[in-house]
Amino acid sequence: MLRSMNSRSVLCALLTASLLAAASCHRQKDEGLDEDTGYATDHALAGQTFSDVQNIADEAAEGDQLTTFRMTGGTASPLSGCATVTRDTISTPHTVTIDFGSTNCLCADGNYRRGKILVSYTGRYRDPNHQHDITFDNYFVNDNQIMGTKAVLRVADDAAGHPVYHITVNGKIILANNAGTISYTSTKTRTWVAGYSTATRSDDEYDITGSGSITRANGKVFSFQTTTPLHIALNCRWIESGVVQITPQGASARTLDYGNGTCDAQANYTVNGKTYSITLHR
Repeated sequence: MLRSMNSRSVLCALLTASLLAAASCHRQKDEGLDEDTGYATDHALAGQTFSDVQNIADEAAEGDQLTTFRMTGGTASPLSGCATVTRDTISTPHTVTIDFGSTNCLCADGNYRRGKILVSYTGRYRDPNHQHDITFDNYFVNDNQIMGTKAVLRVADDAAGHPVYHITVNGKIILANNAGTISYTSTKTRTWVAGYSTATRSDDEYDITGSGSITRANGKVFSFQTTTPLHIALNCRWIESGVVQITPQGASARTLDYGNGTCDAQANYTVNGKTYSITLHR
């Protein structure tokens, strides 16, 4: 009888250990996937944040307020309720100050902003061979502080007559709630494929190619390279299409596919031959 009870005890112990090991393995797999898709979400956050900065600067440089930066529900929703734009085209270099105030303001694209975007340039803003430089003064988006520099050089039009810009970014995003810092560097080409000739900013669309590197808040570093141009439309909160190859330091490459042109937060992330559907948050 004693021997039978001991056998049962051993069997129960082995079964319990097996279940715990399986649960632990499942947790590790989930945590591993969450960690891996973090490369994708960090790329989307950094790329879209610094792209928005340029779109805001472009509109402010050409008018005294931000009136059509985003569309909500099919009608224009102004950012002018949040931002005050001050332009100085007398001094050299010319300057544009976009001031969202010292407290969070809910903008038409659903993001909260505060602080200032500062733009400096010479000549006419849209002229070929013109460069404008963007910096920040206590500028926050959704309580993430945006820092660094962005240089935008207008070059010759492409063969189809679309305006082309060469862009370099050396920036940081200090995440809200002491969640760490994302460092971001990139060299890109932005082609203005729609809306250039109209006064309405909400019909503007761009194709973006290029490469760069990101240091995540956990210290992990990865490089990225556009393999299919990223398509950005100002009437959408997310990148609509395009493919990026992401290569973490010391690991194999994986791909982030933003989709086929639908305006949504969904993307496909492929790593080690497996594809996962992920939701991008902004």
